[in-house]
This record gives sequence, C-alpha cells and structure tokens, in this order.
Amino acid sequence: MSAVHLTVSGGIAELKLDNPAKLNALTLAMLADLARHLELLEQDGTLRAVILCAAGEKAFCTGADITAWGDLSPAEFARDWVRGGHRLFDRLARLQVPTIAVLQGHCFGGGLELAAACDLRVMAPAATLALPETGVGIVPGWSGTQRLRRLLPEPVVKEMALFGRRLSAERAHALGFVAEISDSPRAAADAIAARLATTSPRATEVAKYMIHAGAGEDAPALIEALAAGKTAATADKAEGVAAFRAKRKPEFPGK
Repeated sequence: MSAVHLTVSGGIAELKLDNPAKLNALTLAMLADLARHLELLEQDGTLRAVILCAAGEKAFCTGADITAWGDLSPAEFARDWVRGGHRLFDRLARLQVPTIAVLQGHCFGGGLELAAACDLRVMAPAATLALPETGVGIVPGWSGTQRLRRLLPEPVVKEMALFGRRLSAERAHALGFVAEISDSPRAAADAIAARLATTSPRATEVAKYMIHAGAGEDAPALIEALAAGKTAATADKAEGVAAFRAKRKPEFPGK
C-alpha cells in the first residue's frame, strides 16, 4: 500500500505523505511513490498548484528512515540514495506550477530538504526545522547545503548543519523561508492555492521559470525553454516548418 497519496481536484493537487507511525520518515517505497506521482503531475496540463502535506500533527517529515539507508555500502549510499534523491527533489522543484508545503510538527533533514524544494511554505507556530544529520555521522544529502543555502543565510544554515540548532517558525518567517505562520497551515495553503487558480496559468509558469533561472535553479534549461517558447510563437517558426515540409527554401518574414 502506498504511503504517498495523490489527489487532484479543480486543478489543485494534493501530495500527502502518509507514514505517521514513523513521523513520515521517507523510505525507498515512498521515494518511488513520489517519483510516480510527480511524473503524472508533470503531464497534467490543467494543473494550477500543488499542496504537499503529511498525515498527523507531530511531523511533516523527520527525514530519511535510517533503516532504508543504514546498511547501504558507501557507493550505494552516494549513487542510489543521495543522487537518486537529488533527481527526485529536483523534479519537485522544477514542476511547471507553484508548490506549497504545509509544515506542522517536526520538519527535519530530508523533510526540510523536501520542503525547500517547494515554492512556498506555510508553517504551524510550534513547528520546527532542523538538519540533524551530523548527530548520526552523516551530512545533509538532498540539497540541505545547496538549495537550502539559497533560501537561508549562510550562518543560519551552518547553525543547523554543523551542530543541529533548530529553527523556529517565527525565525523562519522572519528570514523569509516561510510565507505564513498559521494555526491552520493547511487552510492557509488552500487559500494560497485558490488564489493561484485565478491567475494566468501561462504567466505564472513563466514567472516561476524566470525566478528560478535568476536563482540558478536549472538555469541553462530554463533559459533555453523560455527562448524556445518565444521563437515557437513567431511567424518565422511557422514558415520554417512549412518550408521544411514542402521541401523548399524558407522565406522568413521576420515576425
């Protein structure tokens, strides 16, 4: 049975982690479920927003389940677990629509890195963020020192990654990492998603791409995608395709 559920209604998707007995710690099966669901979302042209949430109130996600990676060889850990997780989190970050993470309870390690891959975060007042990896002899592996560093000041990331200091909701909001603190973070996320559903889907998509390109998130691909979209709308492109099909020399109108 899947521990990650996907539902889509009215252009709003919900991705829900459902492993509350283990504080929604990520397993190999959950990562596979996420990959499968993200593939569906990437192909959904009606999508307007994605809400990432979790079952239970104790934790959004406490990171990677140590039983899933504890016995891996160094090569397997680096190649399959870390690089595989990076590819998955990158897919989430690069979805064509805005993504909103609903954070309540603990949001640690891989869970924090998962939330960082979303565009917006809404946080419960008592929720906390942490990178506790050094306490078990490893380091953040799913962009905790990379993407997270673009979202938080370097000294703050060092506090978290070097000696495990937790970040409160209040401080995370003051630093701009979370968009809103709410006693009902899911309701706040729903309100944001509803607002997104009223904006131009193509303009929203392009605005997200532009911001990501500026921040260095998949910049080479995004620059080419934006340029390709611009040229694909021109009369020159239409003439080029028509000439190719007719096996004649194109006469570009320059429009």
